[in-house]
Amino acid sequence: MKRRLEGDILTPQGVVSGCLDIERGRIANVSGTPIDPARAGENGRAMLLPGFIDTHVHGGGGRDTMEGGDAIATIARRHARHGTTSLLATTMTAPLRDIEAALKALGPVCRERGAQSARVLGVHLEGPYINPGRLGAQPAHAIPATLAEVQRLNEFAPIKVLTLAPEMPGHLALIGPLRDAGIRVQIGHSNGSYADGVAALQAGASGFTHLFNAMSALHHREPGMVGAALAHAEYAELIPDLLHVHPGAIRAALRCIPGLFCVTDSTAAAGMPDGEYRLGEHTVHKCLGGVRLADGPHAGTLAGSALTMDQALRNLVHVLGLSLPEASRRVSTAAADYLGLPDRGRLSEGAWADVVVMDAGLTLRQVFVEGEEIDVVVDA
Repeated sequence: MKRRLEGDILTPQGVVSGCLDIERGRIANVSGTPIDPARAGENGRAMLLPGFIDTHVHGGGGRDTMEGGDAIATIARRHARHGTTSLLATTMTAPLRDIEAALKALGPVCRERGAQSARVLGVHLEGPYINPGRLGAQPAHAIPATLAEVQRLNEFAPIKVLTLAPEMPGHLALIGPLRDAGIRVQIGHSNGSYADGVAALQAGASGFTHLFNAMSALHHREPGMVGAALAHAEYAELIPDLLHVHPGAIRAALRCIPGLFCVTDSTAAAGMPDGEYRLGEHTVHKCLGGVRLADGPHAGTLAGSALTMDQALRNLVHVLGLSLPEASRRVSTAAADYLGLPDRGRLSEGAWADVVVMDAGLTLRQVFVEGEEIDVVVDA
């Protein structure tokens, strides 16, 4: 099926006002006249941006990845309606039998995209290989990692990213073999020192999980994991819901980390009204835009988010003051580059036709996943 979209198109070379042709799920051609990016969307013209890529998705639409079954289908559909065209389904720290059950349900969805859904590229295994002293909102099931165990889990569904606390016994030595197996190791849920972070990067770690959150903080005499990231990282995740990280800290990270990319860390509460939802074995409560543990000794702790990627883009532009091309890079292209996907996260000939269409106010109007138009609820 062929389709032509018209508007101001953000390409790797800049913004052009013209046409984008879709054929057999990919971009067949992009043509137009170059314009100043600041003029994109003028006079009611549509703005075409690369579809959003979210590498940290626990849930959405009232469902949680750890439920297994058809939960991931609901999650992938809900996030697609907010412009996320591809994602990594993200697990919680849990007993291994529960992680195995979740991965078994994810395997078929990673192999074949469902209708009206984002592409599930694979799994982000966030735990159980974390520091029990830096659980954040993760349940208390942290264990040491072994290569054989990760390899076995990878047989159920492709693990693309694995969060690991490198200071835990035996973990530093695992980073190289995991990297060689094609798994990107992210440092996270860690109490490690600056030196631990530098050693992990030198061993082959690729990035950091939700930078600033659930890791040893920056102090001028003890730089911690945050200091290691700001001083040395090429890539890191960050949650731009303006609750997890202060705008000033986001600006600092943007200046320091070339490939900083945004994630939602979304829970079942994403795209849903206020109320109680599941996050792994936890009950969480959505209220005033945030998601927090509802009970227990850590009640009130931020527990993932209700963020969607279209709102992340608006936060970057309207609150942080990023230009549209730079904001788009942080919600699309940087994550694609991190995952080694040259045919996603950019509007260029031959790439997958993952496209979001927005108006000048950055309200989502249309979404295309691999050329399929998604049913989007358009604001009045």
